[in-house]
Amino acid sequence: MSAQTAPLQATPPLARVLQRRRDRLAELHPGPVLLWSGQAVARNFPANVYPFRASSHFLYFAGLPLANAAIHLEAGRLTLFMDDTSPEAALWHGPTPSRDTIAAEIGAAAAYPYDQVDRFRAEVALLPAQASAEPDRSRALVDALVALRLHHDDGALAEIKRAAAVSVAAHRAGMAATPRATTGAEVRAAMEQVIVARGMACAYNSIVTVHGEVLHNEQYHHALAAGELLLADVGAEAASGWASDITRTWPVSGKFTAPQRDIYDVVLAAHDACIAAARPGVEYRDLHLLACRTLAAGLVDLGLLWGDPDNLVEQDVHALFFPHGVGHLLGLDVHDMEDLGDAAGYAAGRVRSDRFGLKFLRLDRPLAANMVVTIEPGFYQVPGILEPARRSQQYRDTVNWQRLEAFQGVRGIRIEDDVQITPTGCTVLTEALPTQASAIEALVGPA
Repeated sequence: MSAQTAPLQATPPLARVLQRRRDRLAELHPGPVLLWSGQAVARNFPANVYPFRASSHFLYFAGLPLANAAIHLEAGRLTLFMDDTSPEAALWHGPTPSRDTIAAEIGAAAAYPYDQVDRFRAEVALLPAQASAEPDRSRALVDALVALRLHHDDGALAEIKRAAAVSVAAHRAGMAATPRATTGAEVRAAMEQVIVARGMACAYNSIVTVHGEVLHNEQYHHALAAGELLLADVGAEAASGWASDITRTWPVSGKFTAPQRDIYDVVLAAHDACIAAARPGVEYRDLHLLACRTLAAGLVDLGLLWGDPDNLVEQDVHALFFPHGVGHLLGLDVHDMEDLGDAAGYAAGRVRSDRFGLKFLRLDRPLAANMVVTIEPGFYQVPGILEPARRSQQYRDTVNWQRLEAFQGVRGIRIEDDVQITPTGCTVLTEALPTQASAIEALVGPA
């Protein structure tokens, strides 16, 4: 089944969604569980804090970003622990709903002051980072959380789609702002303005840079000049915590140069091939290898690599230009559940490869309906990778180093979309943002 655009849907009532999640947890993990929301962290002195972001596991069952709170879960029943706002806090931050009001909103069976949570600590399962003992109990909780959060319910999907729509609007704004911008910071500001104006936050630190070869580049001061490519990896997070994640790469001038267009089309071919192949039962690792082979074949066609694409991938030659995995899980975390290590990303019994072309793969399990993943192949010329490779002579028979010099204007290209696996195929949740080079040029316009 071909990919299709998913309509936005209204989020089901919060308490009903949360109760279904709690009931499902009770089926997978009948014992009691305690989860904490966390608290704001001081930026440089106690009253000046970083924006608060509740624990994703807490959010999954509580639904609201409550600071300094905890929940006890057992047999589908939720007990909330939090303090009512003090008069002093209300002076600075305004009135807030009472504990009982919040408890009713999320469907809690009971609510107590925060200091009462100690009464419920005995024999409960805790996340590994919180548990000082009972590793088997912690492992059972991790397994249950992964089983629950791998497959998104209607409430989660509605929120991810909402965040994705805002991310699409942010990228369009960034492209439109580029002809008038002088630095990456100005384009970043245009994109994040859209996110903030719609009541959302960034799901991660934005990447907006002409140095796309730096995969997580958070430097925004670089000047924009004609002939350069701007890579923007920017995603919105809904107030509920559900994330989106989009990357597009566009020419600062509004027009790709011939070498840039050639490489862009190779990356796009890898992107499109993976989306066309994504469906239940397909191994995500196989999607990654499909992206690698498609990229290798394209680079052979351009004369940048020599050899059979399958053999080049087996030798990890492609990884000189595409060293990372083709994507990751997406949900309440932009890299969903990676706080649990590889428990979510890797199916039981699987471990990371030590191969150069596979060791950064974040997801290695079969796809299933209502999983949401990213597809994000790329091409990068990273000096720290390419210069040692050139000097080593290891790739003298597979990489056309002389031909590569004609592509020095292509530092980094990545194309990333959010993809929901459906019962028969997949739906691209971010398809409203074009990927074709000509459509990207039209959105940017002339400088």
